Amino acid sequence: MASSGTIPEVPLTSSSKKVIPVVGLGTAGYPFGASAHCMKEAILDAIRIGHRHFDSSAVYQSEQYIGQAVMEALSLGLIKSRDELFITSKLWCSDAHRDRVLPA
Repeated sequence: MASSGTIPEVPLTSSSKKVIPVVGLGTAGYPFGASAHCMKEAILDAIRIGHRHFDSSAVYQSEQYIGQAVMEALSLGLIKSRDELFITSKLWCSDAHRDRVLPA
């Protein structure tokens, strides 16, 4: 578990030593996509201060900016590998069909 003053973590699986932060930083802005010009910098700043879990969804239109922030964090040495981050997303119920999951 994380120490006092940090985001709590839990084991990813019962047999794994890898832990996931229980709080993910949300990447939605309203209206969706409207705050995109600030999104990459906000995510990069969050990585700088220690956030390692980011919550997204295709409807948020933030995936491109998360990717840009991750690439920049790697180039700046803020993280050593993409494996240090957890990026969670959601699948809209109408996309929960075999041929729609990957495109979504």
